[in-house]
Amino acid sequence: MTDNRSSAPPQHKPRPLMDLAISILIPSLILMKLSGEQRLGPDGALLLALAFPLGWGLLELVKYRKFNWIALLGLISVLLTGGIGLLQLDSGWLAIKEAAIPGIIGIAVLASTRTRYPLIRTLLYNPKVLNVAMIQQQLERNGQVAHFETRLLRATYWLSGTFFFSSFMNFVLAKWLVKSPAGSEAFNAELGRMTLMSYPMIAIPSMLMMMAIFYFLWRTIHGLTGLRLEDIVATTTQSEPPQQ
Repeated sequence: MTDNRSSAPPQHKPRPLMDLAISILIPSLILMKLSGEQRLGPDGALLLALAFPLGWGLLELVKYRKFNWIALLGLISVLLTGGIGLLQLDSGWLAIKEAAIPGIIGIAVLASTRTRYPLIRTLLYNPKVLNVAMIQQQLERNGQVAHFETRLLRATYWLSGTFFFSSFMNFVLAKWLVKSPAGSEAFNAELGRMTLMSYPMIAIPSMLMMMAIFYFLWRTIHGLTGLRLEDIVATTTQSEPPQQ
């Protein structure tokens, strides 16, 4: 008899340090240190640098068998960066590309407020992050569903704002740092510096904004339902709502 559990994909565990090293640190060092003609050359270094985030993203997708449209946009972003460098397009296209990806996500988040499925439910208010079933039951019991939906809409606007911030900062950073012709050793070095600087200047502030939105959601849920943090956060075994 076959054990069906053996064919199930392994559970994904966040590895932020490894993600940071493979997606940012290693590619940046390759671009800055190996782009000289005496080493890999501009095209060789660019291809090797792009192979790390691209390969890592595809590995995660295949290993955990889970479609993630944000990860897909990341892969598209990597391929576009490679195309700009290898085709030696004007470096201004890099700034447009860097702004376009988070900008598209921000617009999608805003547009989703007009649908039955706001993207904040996918990104933050979802069963993998929060005990949605318990929260919903308590909201209905307390007659606070409409009030919560209003607060969730406000959080959605703030969430889109984090992506627009990222879009603007990406554009500014690319225009400021990347000035050399695409496909040159200097272009690769500038691209490496931009990738490194994007973490403290864009990723960390965006992360803090997301944490602030999550805190707002938690305070809202706690205020409307009376649930404690340990009840709200999703666990592998989610219990029934406490009786009052």
